[in-house]
Amino acid sequence: MSGSASPESAASEVGVEIVASLAQHRILTAAQVRAIHLPGSGERWAQRLLARLGEAGLAGYVRSPRSHRRLWHVTERGARIARKAGVLDGEPRLIGPEDAAGPLQAHTLAVNDAAICFLEAARERGDEFGPFAWRHEVSHPLSRGRGRRRRALVADAVLTYLRLEGEGVAVEQRFLEIDRATLTIDRLAAELARYAELFRLASGDGEPLWRSRYPVFPPVHCVLTGGSRAVLERRRSTTIALLRSDPRLARAAEVSISICLLEDLQAEGPFAPIFRDVRDPGQPVDWLRG
Repeated sequence: MSGSASPESAASEVGVEIVASLAQHRILTAAQVRAIHLPGSGERWAQRLLARLGEAGLAGYVRSPRSHRRLWHVTERGARIARKAGVLDGEPRLIGPEDAAGPLQAHTLAVNDAAICFLEAARERGDEFGPFAWRHEVSHPLSRGRGRRRRALVADAVLTYLRLEGEGVAVEQRFLEIDRATLTIDRLAAELARYAELFRLASGDGEPLWRSRYPVFPPVHCVLTGGSRAVLERRRSTTIALLRSDPRLARAAEVSISICLLEDLQAEGPFAPIFRDVRDPGQPVDWLRG
C-alpha cells in the first residue's frame, strides 16, 4: 500500500469501531481484529486495514518478541477520533509502545482471546456480545477505608452477554480472570477467594457495595493458559482443592467460581461442558452451569 491516508479517510474506510476496539482492548493482533470486526474476511485484509490506520496516525504497533507478530494499539489521535464518534464509553486507558511491549502484553492478549470466544459463540447463536462487551481491569473496593487503608480487587475483565430467550433477554455478567501459570498455586487460589470478600463487603447501612454495579453478583470464570495441558489440568485441580477449603468461600455460598483451559474455550466455546465448578468439580459444566 503506497501513500498516506488522512485520519478522516482511514476512519471512514475501516470503520471507527476498529480504532475504538484498539482503545478499549489495549492490544490486538490482526487475527483478533479479524475475529472481532471482520469475521467474513481473511487475516490479510485485517492486516491491510490496520496498516492504513497506522499510516493515518490512528494506530501503532510493536513486534511480539516470540512470534514477531504486529501487536496493535491506539494512538492519542485515534482515541480522540473514537471518542468524538461516541463509540467509546468513558476515557480509555491509553498505552504507548513501551507498555504495549511490556510484561503484561501476553496477559492482555489472553484476556482478549478468551472474550473473543464469547463473541464468536454469540454470533453463532444470535445473542448479543459485541466488540465492546468486555471491559479490562475493572476495580472494586474491598474495604471502606481511605488512602493507604483502601484495598481493591481488580478483575481482569467484566463481560456483559445478552442471551436471547424467545422474546425475552437474559443479561449474563461475568468476572473474568486469566492465569498464565505465573502465580504460585496458593497465590492464585487466594486471588480468586477475594471475590468472596467483595461479595460480603457492605456499606454502613448493610447494603452490599457490589449492588451499585450489578443486579446479581457475577460468577467468576478463571481461564488457564501458559503451560502444557497436563500442567494446566493439575493446576486446575489443585486450585479447586485449595478453594474448597478456603473459609472465605465457605461463608459466601452465593459466590460461583469455575475454571477452564483457554485451549478448550477456543476449541469448543463457552457453551460446551469445559468448566469445573469449585463447589461441584466432579461434573464438567458449560458457562451457564448447564
